[in-house]
Amino acid sequence: MQQCISHQFYVKPDNDTQISEFLLLRFSEEAEEQPLILGLFLAMYLITVFGNLLIILAVSSDSHLHTPMYFFLSNLSFADICFTSTTVPEMLVTIQAQNKVITYKGCIFQVYFFILFGGLDNFLLIVMAYDRFVAICHPLHYTVIMNPQLCGLLVLVSWIISSLYSLMQSLMLLRLSFCRNVEIPHFFCELNQVVKLSCSDTFLNYVIIYFDSFLLGIGSLLVILYSYSKIVSSIRRISSAQGKYKAFSTCASHLSVVSLFYCTALGVYLSSAASHSSRSSTIASVMYTVVTPMLNPVIYSLRNKDIKKALCRLHRKLQSLQHASESRPG
Repeated sequence: MQQCISHQFYVKPDNDTQISEFLLLRFSEEAEEQPLILGLFLAMYLITVFGNLLIILAVSSDSHLHTPMYFFLSNLSFADICFTSTTVPEMLVTIQAQNKVITYKGCIFQVYFFILFGGLDNFLLIVMAYDRFVAICHPLHYTVIMNPQLCGLLVLVSWIISSLYSLMQSLMLLRLSFCRNVEIPHFFCELNQVVKLSCSDTFLNYVIIYFDSFLLGIGSLLVILYSYSKIVSSIRRISSAQGKYKAFSTCASHLSVVSLFYCTALGVYLSSAASHSSRSSTIASVMYTVVTPMLNPVIYSLRNKDIKKALCRLHRKLQSLQHASESRPG
């Protein structure tokens, strides 16, 4: 009979022992590959944090970018930093220390914040799609509809829904008991992988997971696609080619980020469903947990002239501050 324990209790084979931790198996057991993985993920993490911080600084320091679109973009950049920071630093520490252990509480907290900021990313992309819909389909009423109060409310509602959703999933996880096999074949505490380790009845957990994934994932994507169908319809009615290009260019960066986020996330679930290899699922997860947040600021800075100009102005300001501090006497 398989011996199961709850996180609140002790197992007593010969003496009192407590299983209060999980083992993250990460990518590879080969010692020679660990420095390469460490360097690669450290570089991607630093690029993600630095790139998204630049977007936030550019938007906050440039009055030309104090508009709803860039307000939402700065919030998306903040969410991306937090989203990546829930998984990568912990993995880097465990690789450096050659220690696969993550505590039970640490695992639950990681699940909570991962779902929180992943959900926030999702809702902010919907809000940004709505912003572009109003800007192109109702340009004369844009400033009236997308007023500061509504923008703040949309972000606040995104935070509240994401927080409640992540709290619900974490509480559902707390009710489970776990068996002696506490090895998670992933580089972080991914919700599905943690639930699989349970020796409790997980039917209700999976019902909530798949229902919410369909509602938040597929539902959100359908809302965004509906918004863009209206946007494309409005753009087609513009007579001049220059007007069409200008209207579409305001959506190009957001559309690229949406495609990257949902395609990689969908790819993870399809690969995990089609393949029983936990390694392939783990590698696929890297795409939307690490690569996508890293590429978002690149997409917005390369495809957006306003961001480029703001970054140039920010660079000049920093240079002038540096010259002023250097010329200041002793």
